[in-house]
Amino acid sequence: MRKNERRGGGRAPGEGGRAPSGSGHEQRVLVVDDEPDIRELLELTLAKMGLGVDSAGSIGEAKERLRDARYRLCLTDMRLPDGEGLELVRHIAALAGDLPVAVITAHGSAENAVAALKAGAFDYVSKPVGLEQLRTLVKSALSLPERNAAAAAGGQLIGASVPLREVREMIAKLARTQAPVHICGESGSGKELAARQIHLHGARRERPFVPVNCGAIPENLMESEFFGYRKGAFTGAQEDRGGFFQAADGGTLFLDEVAELPLPMQVKLLRAIQEKRVRRVGATQEDPVDVRVISATHQELAALVEAGSFRQDLYYRLNVIELKMPPLRECRGDIGAIAGAILKRLAAQAGVAAARLSDAALQELQSYDFPGNIRELENILERATALSGASEIATEDLRLRPAAPDEAPGPATGSAKLPLPEYLDRVERDAILDALAKTGFNRTAAAKLLGVTFRTLRYRMQRLGIREPESDGR
Repeated sequence: MRKNERRGGGRAPGEGGRAPSGSGHEQRVLVVDDEPDIRELLELTLAKMGLGVDSAGSIGEAKERLRDARYRLCLTDMRLPDGEGLELVRHIAALAGDLPVAVITAHGSAENAVAALKAGAFDYVSKPVGLEQLRTLVKSALSLPERNAAAAAGGQLIGASVPLREVREMIAKLARTQAPVHICGESGSGKELAARQIHLHGARRERPFVPVNCGAIPENLMESEFFGYRKGAFTGAQEDRGGFFQAADGGTLFLDEVAELPLPMQVKLLRAIQEKRVRRVGATQEDPVDVRVISATHQELAALVEAGSFRQDLYYRLNVIELKMPPLRECRGDIGAIAGAILKRLAAQAGVAAARLSDAALQELQSYDFPGNIRELENILERATALSGASEIATEDLRLRPAAPDEAPGPATGSAKLPLPEYLDRVERDAILDALAKTGFNRTAAAKLLGVTFRTLRYRMQRLGIREPESDGR
């Protein structure tokens, strides 16, 4: 038995006839809680389910455990002596994305639960812990397929085309440097995936990867979100809190849609990158941070610099090395492999056999231009799988929008072929879909882009039958 098996006040997993950590092929669970009574309750419950248990009473001790052993599930309290449970959730997501994490929240704390899920937690349980709910959660978590066994287009760069081979080679080179990288490419082309690959293959792979959608943050909250704040800095600041830079310390900060940052925030970001120091809102001193910045946007930064909406000095600081993600239409030969991986993932999530594309359906996809790229392909296949219900997806199941350039250019051509109400609905629908695609389907950011209120956008989406797709991690 390891010396630290008893740290935090929990029972040693090796006691009571249970095998010590790492023996055989026993499935093990990591329990992180600073209350001995809670730890003991969880240990007893999990032991009765035939699981091995290791305990930790703090985030620091939990990180040591994670370095020493492999787990199938982590249960962590929200509040720990040395930080928030969300820190551990993010740490595990960055290091071992296939390890599900469940967060134990205070009874009735919906905000904590939502925060945990947004941070990447598998699920949550409320205090006092309901044993039946806990058992159900544990069984669900342990039934998750291994990430490698359910390969998906969202988890790796799939394809043998020349553009994708060049991207993979470039990623391998970028991973061996600490230089800032700017990833350009159309919406849905996999920019965040490329950033994660650079992080996971580099020297910072054991530190956090923190993605930030710059277009989804209200301007008045940007400074506190990026740099954190001190207790009492403003109304509602009831405790010290770190920002994105502190969360990514030692790791990688991914600034998606960096072109959406307003000019005042660009000045502050430039200083933070140059000085490697940030000042929390309400603080008098700066804190050092060690962050590698990877940025991305679907817009042309050079053109924005020319237009005066993006600072030239920040552009040169971010665009040290550029990685261009190819659109899907330039990798048509890879569509079959990518679609097959997506269908396998969808089937694994539903617990059914994977559907396949008919030859005609594959040919239809390969001839489609995919303005939304891989994200659009995922949505098309998810819809086709749901509507088909068969083992083979036919052409009619895809429901692709036909390329009809004569329908969209202007009022003259469109109104000549459609009644005015239908034509206006089509224009409005296309504008909303374009804004949603540009903002990664963030409705708040899309409403701002369209110049309407969030409530107005929601109403119009409902009226036009525009539904939000499930998150695909892109």
